[in-house]
Amino acid sequence: MNTLLAIDPGNTESAYALINADTCEPLVVAKADNAEVLETLMALDLNLARAGQEPPRLAAIEMVASYGMPVGADVFGTCVWIGRFQECLAQTSRTPVELITRHPVKLHHCHSSKAKDSNITQALIDRFAPGQPNRGKGTKAEPGWFYGFRADIWQAYALAVYVADTREGVAA
Repeated sequence: MNTLLAIDPGNTESAYALINADTCEPLVVAKADNAEVLETLMALDLNLARAGQEPPRLAAIEMVASYGMPVGADVFGTCVWIGRFQECLAQTSRTPVELITRHPVKLHHCHSSKAKDSNITQALIDRFAPGQPNRGKGTKAEPGWFYGFRADIWQAYALAVYVADTREGVAA
């Protein structure tokens, strides 16, 4: 199966989404403490091999962008984690890493640079789970497309879908 990994980093916690790059189906989604995400990335190839899957063709990490406004310690902390995740994937995996800012993801899903997280979430629901109750999440007994999604997982998934839709050779 052709997979793709995307990470929405934060200064203490980060979200990630591993998707089927051909169908954009979410395979594994989570939000965890950064140290836990780093451990997951270190064992990614091994865990996928045990499941009979190849490593992701590409990993995308949302990159911080400067818009001329002052930033605080949280932004610099996030930058440190972006570098750690990138280095970990480079050292432990055959997966190339691409850093992508938020702007093209907003434009891709909402056709507006003014889109907010809620707009992107709704665009994803409209595309993958139109008319489904509970925002396409379903229930534990009957999980929907977006089962387990919360908080920043939506943004990691939006990044993954953006990459799957726009990078030639990722979805083959």
